[in-house]
Amino acid sequence: FYLKYRPKKFAEVVGLDNIVQTLQKVLTQNPLPHAFLFTGPRGSGKTTMARLLAKALNCENPIVGKHGIEVCATCSNCLPISDGRFLDLIEIDAASNRSIDDIRSLREKVKLSPSSGKYKVYIIDEVHMLTIDAFNALLKTLEEPPSHVLFILATTEAQKIPETIKSRCHVFN
Repeated sequence: FYLKYRPKKFAEVVGLDNIVQTLQKVLTQNPLPHAFLFTGPRGSGKTTMARLLAKALNCENPIVGKHGIEVCATCSNCLPISDGRFLDLIEIDAASNRSIDDIRSLREKVKLSPSSGKYKVYIIDEVHMLTIDAFNALLKTLEEPPSHVLFILATTEAQKIPETIKSRCHVFN
């Protein structure tokens, strides 16, 4: 149900106007931040905003308006992202992939270039569930990320995220 009605453009997002406008402006920056942290209660739109951000980063025909970047939602990158079949958008559930070995595996994968998009985007949902060792391994990757990789961390419990991780992210509450 939620996948069917998930917004496909920033303009379709309701109730998060300040975050949408800030993200649209951030997308015009050079260089782009390499990590974002979305925090908030369940159902507040963290994953939706993460997917829209990934779509905006990889859109082949972005529309530049007075508020910033908007996605076309019809190109050969936008459509697969909407359908959940875009190879360069990797969603990881940290509740079940929380060990240092999982993050080490991720560190090896980030070295690979994107297959069809401009950026390889990793969405790590419920990131607060990572172990301390996993956070430390993730920190190394956040400190020296490849230029073609962007991380989006999402959590319902921001207080459990180490400050060293938060300090390397653009935080959106």
